[in-house]
Parts: sequence; structure tokens; C-alpha cells
Amino acid sequence: MSRFSFYDDEAHPSPWQHTWRAFKSSHIALIGLAVLLLFVFFAFFAPLVAPYDPIYQNTEALLIPPSWTANGSIAHLFGTDALGRDLFSRIMYGCRMTFGTSLLVVIIAMLIGVTIGTVAGMLSGVRSSVVNHLLDALMAIPTLLIAIIIVGILGSGLVNSMWAITLALIPQFIHHTRSFVRGEMKKDYIQSSTLDGASNLQLFYYSILPNMFETLVVQGTLALSIAVIDISALGFLNLGAQPPLPELGAILATGLDAGYLAPWSIAIPGISIFLMVLSITIVGDGLRSALRKRVNR
Repeated sequence: MSRFSFYDDEAHPSPWQHTWRAFKSSHIALIGLAVLLLFVFFAFFAPLVAPYDPIYQNTEALLIPPSWTANGSIAHLFGTDALGRDLFSRIMYGCRMTFGTSLLVVIIAMLIGVTIGTVAGMLSGVRSSVVNHLLDALMAIPTLLIAIIIVGILGSGLVNSMWAITLALIPQFIHHTRSFVRGEMKKDYIQSSTLDGASNLQLFYYSILPNMFETLVVQGTLALSIAVIDISALGFLNLGAQPPLPELGAILATGLDAGYLAPWSIAIPGISIFLMVLSITIVGDGLRSALRKRVNR
């Protein structure tokens, strides 16, 4: 028996429900999200699902082809490398290291960059002009080149490469945050809040930050894809993760030694890096479109 109600209230979805509905309307965005969640799963649960130790060398299983080839073995899904290490396990651990470190680097760079960018955006006069010119000079230099210079000073290694990429990404967050905050500070609702006695911290937390989500999503996904490429590039150049650490760029560099005999040792980590960057870009673009549709409702 249906329950009678005097009030016929219409259910209104929350802003996040609007965002999800707009996001899932794009099939490409959903496919990108599924691939990205697979890498996230590897990043968190690789030790639980990997069939072998990624650094274990089996001298009786050297250069075994992938399982889908005629000479392949189901025991090694992606085959083995020149030292007999299971490539499937190394790829899972490589996703864990490359994606996990990239995500940590972007979070740190975003927190520092947004904080400094907000302060710089609320400044005016000579101080604001000096900060603007310094940021323009740093933005003209590619992040990978900045990272290589910093690694050259600090020394090679995964931790040093993480710090290098973090320092290289911070100016981008500062620049975009500063530009957004300066544009918002000129709008009427900010000036009204200022006249009501709101402090700069209250202005940022209650007025500016809620409107900054689209900018943070765009810059965060862009920075994450850059971080993945830079960490892989530094590992490939032997400036980042050092052997035997299973990082995708280092795995790709190791596979070059036996590239003619085992082309899968180059193709599989290269495809993994490509799919990781592509899925991050697709998800970021889908989120940006969904947030924009939510705002225009």
C-alpha cells in the first residue's frame, strides 16, 4: 500500500550527483575512468595480486615470450626479461611506483602552489609585478629540463627525482592560481564580502575556493600526466629510480638491452605509460566538461 503524503517535494540531486551524471554521459570518459581505476588498483594492491616477486631472477626462464604468442607460457602472462624476471609483476609494481609517486608529487605541488598563488593573487603593486615576472620566466622552461637540472644538483635517485618534479610543477600551480584569484578579486561578490568585513582567509575558503574546482581539476590532471611522463623519463635516463626498482621508465630502459630478441620488453612498458597518461587526460577532460555543465545549469 502506497503511503500518502501531503507534500509533493521534487528530489533535487546534489552538485556532485549532477557532476557524475554529466560525466557518465560521455562513454569515452567512462572508458578512461575504467583504465585509470585499473592503474589505481595496481598502485594500491600490486603486492597482493602480483604472481611473482618483481626483482626475482629465474635463470631457467630467460626471455620467455608473452602468453598470447606461440612460444609463450601462461605462467608468465607478459613474458620475462633478459634476467628471467616476470614482466607482468614488474609492470604492476611499476604502475604502483610511477603512478603512486606522481600522485604524491602532484598533491604536494598543488598544496604549495595554490597557497603561494593565492597569496600572490591577493597582493598588488610592485610585489605582485615581481612575482608575475618570476613566474613567467620559470614557466618558459620545460618541467623536464628543470627536473634534470635539479637532479643534477641533488644527485640521481627516486626521492631526488620526486623533489625535482615537485619543484618544477609548483610554478605552474602558482601561476594559474594567481591568475584565477586576481580575476575573482575584481568581481562584485568578492567586493561585497570585503565590505562586509570578510578577511582574506574567509574570502578564499568561502568564496574563491568553491569556484576554483574546475581550474584545480584541469591543472591537477595536466600536472599528473606531466609527472608520470617526467618520472618515467628520468627513470629511462637513469636519473630517477635506480635498478632493481621496478619503475616503468627504468623497465623500459632495461628492455633496450634485449630489444631485438624480446621486443615485448620494450612495447609493454611503453604501452603502459601511454595508457596511463591517456586515461588521466581523458578523465580530466571529462571532469572539466562535467563541472562546466554543472555550473551552466
